[in-house]
Amino acid sequence: MSDRQPWSAEVSSLLANIYRCADKSSWYSGVASAYDRTRPRYPAKILACMQEIAKLQPGKAILEIGAGPGIASVELAKLGAKLICLEPSLPACELAQRKCATYYPNVEFVNTTFEEYELGDRQFDAVIATTSFHWVTPEIRNQKTARALKNNGLLILLWNTPPQPSYEVHQSLTKAYQAYAPELAKYEEHQNHQKNLAKIGEAVIESGYFRDMLDEQIISTVTYSVDDYLTLLSTLSPYINLEPEQRSKLFAELKRILQPNYSGGLELSYLSLLQIAYRQ
Repeated sequence: MSDRQPWSAEVSSLLANIYRCADKSSWYSGVASAYDRTRPRYPAKILACMQEIAKLQPGKAILEIGAGPGIASVELAKLGAKLICLEPSLPACELAQRKCATYYPNVEFVNTTFEEYELGDRQFDAVIATTSFHWVTPEIRNQKTARALKNNGLLILLWNTPPQPSYEVHQSLTKAYQAYAPELAKYEEHQNHQKNLAKIGEAVIESGYFRDMLDEQIISTVTYSVDDYLTLLSTLSPYINLEPEQRSKLFAELKRILQPNYSGGLELSYLSLLQIAYRQ
C-alpha cells in the first residue's frame, strides 16, 4: 500500500475525537507562542477576496471564533470594523490582546468558547471562524452561528492547512514515523484537505441556515528551518496528542534525518481556503 494516501481512518477518528473531547481552554495553551511564531499567515489574495465580498468596513460588527494568538485578528482589526474575538486558551487570548491593545481599540478579546459565549440579543454583520470551525460542537455549530448573524449576514470560514514538505521529503521520514508514531506516517495530500473542508462547507448549506456558498483557494510555499518545522509540528493536534516521551523521540529522529540535507531551509506548502455563505 502506498504511503501517498490520505491519513488513515484511525487518524481521522482520532482528530474528530480530539475536537469533540479536548479541553479547548488548555489544548493549545502550552504552545501559544510557538503557534504564533510558526503557524502560517493568511495570504493577501485570500484576505483581499474576503474583503471584496464582505466589505468589512468601519461600522460593521464582526465576531471571530477561535482567535488563537491573533494571527487573523490583527488583519481583521486593520479593516476598522468593531471586532469581538473569542479564544478559549488564556495564554493565546492574552498574546492576541497584547498585539492589538496599542493600535486597535476597535478589538475586544473574550476568553471563552463560542459555545459558552452569551449572545443575548446581539447580532453581527459577519461571523468569522479562522481555522477553528471544526472545533465548534457540531450539534450547535450552524444553528448558533446563524443566531449570531443579522439577516443576510455572512459566515466567513478562513482556513490554513498545516504546512507540509514534499512527498519525497516525507518518504525520507517514513521509518522515523513507523518507529515512534505509526499513526502519523501517512502523507496528507492537499486534495484531501480540500475534500475535508468542502464537507464542512456542504454541511453549512445543508443545515438550512445558510445559502450561496462562495469559495476561493490558493496553495502557498514557505521555507522553515528544521527547528522551526519541528516547532510547527508541536502545535498540531495529532502531535500534541502524543505522549511527551514519544513526541520527543520522534522529533529527535526527524531532526537527525532532516538537518544534514536541509540546514539551509526546508520548503513547505499549505492550502489556504476561504468559504463565505449568507444567512438565510
